[in-house]
Amino acid sequence: MDDDAGALPSKEDFSAWYNDILWRAEIMDVRYPVKGLYVWYAYGFAIRKYVYQRLRDLLDRDHQETLFPLLIPEQEFMKEAEHIKGFEDEVYWVTHGGKTPLDVKLALRPTSETAIYPMYALWIRSHADLPIKYYQIVNTFRYETKQTRPLIRLREITSFKEAHTVHATWEEANEQVEEAIRLYREFYDGLCIPILVSKRPDWDKFPGADFTIAVDAIMPNGKTLQIGTVHHLGDHFSRTFNITYEDKNGEQKLAQQTCYGISERSIAALISIHGDDKGLIFPPAVAALQAVIVPIMIGKRHEDVMAAAQQLTNDLTAKGFRVKLDTRDMRPGAKYYWWEIRGVPLRLELGPRDLDAGKVMAVKRTGGKDSICLATVTEDMTRILGEVTDALRARAEEHTKSRLCTINSLDSLNTSLDAGKVAVVHWCRQKECGDAIEAKTNASILGTNVRSQYVSEIDGTCIVCGKPGKATLVGRAY
Repeated sequence: MDDDAGALPSKEDFSAWYNDILWRAEIMDVRYPVKGLYVWYAYGFAIRKYVYQRLRDLLDRDHQETLFPLLIPEQEFMKEAEHIKGFEDEVYWVTHGGKTPLDVKLALRPTSETAIYPMYALWIRSHADLPIKYYQIVNTFRYETKQTRPLIRLREITSFKEAHTVHATWEEANEQVEEAIRLYREFYDGLCIPILVSKRPDWDKFPGADFTIAVDAIMPNGKTLQIGTVHHLGDHFSRTFNITYEDKNGEQKLAQQTCYGISERSIAALISIHGDDKGLIFPPAVAALQAVIVPIMIGKRHEDVMAAAQQLTNDLTAKGFRVKLDTRDMRPGAKYYWWEIRGVPLRLELGPRDLDAGKVMAVKRTGGKDSICLATVTEDMTRILGEVTDALRARAEEHTKSRLCTINSLDSLNTSLDAGKVAVVHWCRQKECGDAIEAKTNASILGTNVRSQYVSEIDGTCIVCGKPGKATLVGRAY
């Protein structure tokens, strides 16, 4: 990787910064010869591994991981009309096996409801089989016609976590919706990413859902990025796929369902919200490397310093820290640059003077340094990495608060959106007024029933018609 190809663009020019950082920091290579498909570098894939391991750990408390096929027969895919209408322009179709036309076309899954639910119909017989809480992490394919962007808008989503649950009653499914929201809050808190949770308007809900709850993050340029969704499906799909169960009274009942997903957009938000003009900054919990050790070779103490650096590496690794000893024949400054742009949270510098003093210099990627004793370095590491985490969380929260504003008129709404803000307005929830807001601003109504410590849920008057309205998020979205 060539790190000398000029300076990294300022994050003020977010689009240029984002495109540059992906290849400079070895996250993704965009040169694959199919539009909308990208290749994970090994370093980027390691970040993905730790992010998704956190997600697995949360889900595995009461979900089970499974795997369903990529190919969906046309007759199954076409069963649910409302659902298919939402995806019909995005489906890739397999029509041949070699040179032989297939008797039945096969869809590459854009999402897996029509692959999973025929099997649920076979598996579920009694109320004793419920609830079912399965998830999978798979690739999905959508013929995206808008401008593609790595990790954000793809034709192959390589890391789609989708959970599909089945319950006896609508109320139990609704409880699962709330549990999924709590799970997503915990997941994103671990990534130090503030989120806005809201209910999507009916015209923007998942096709076939009773309602959709969405999770959004505010990116550095003020646009919002949807980084999670939770859908209450009611009995829409169970009617279509005949997912029924026998209740305690021996009656056949339609099951109630939910589904909820997170994709690699979570990593796009992680990169974008925490990075700075020097490069990436990863929270220690998901960093591929939590610390890099840089030996400072001066004079004749080469062997002493190297031996101490190796011992430090061994001690930290034995305690479970992810560390690397950088022994490359490069100037220390070049090594600093290399690891700063890749977002390693902590750099440990060890030279002859440090060695004589029994110290090591700990330089935090978020700023600041601390000379710590080699004898207590494993204990101090936990404290210092915690300080990095706290700093990232505080910065991200400040960014989110600074991008939100309360607006009381359509004219000022447009001005604020142009300035990179996400607006909180009052809306009567009538589609006519919603259409007027979106047409006037070239923005989207993100949702109502807003759940955020940064947004007041106080009622007001609709900014279009003046009737009673609810707090509503409006923003320009990816």
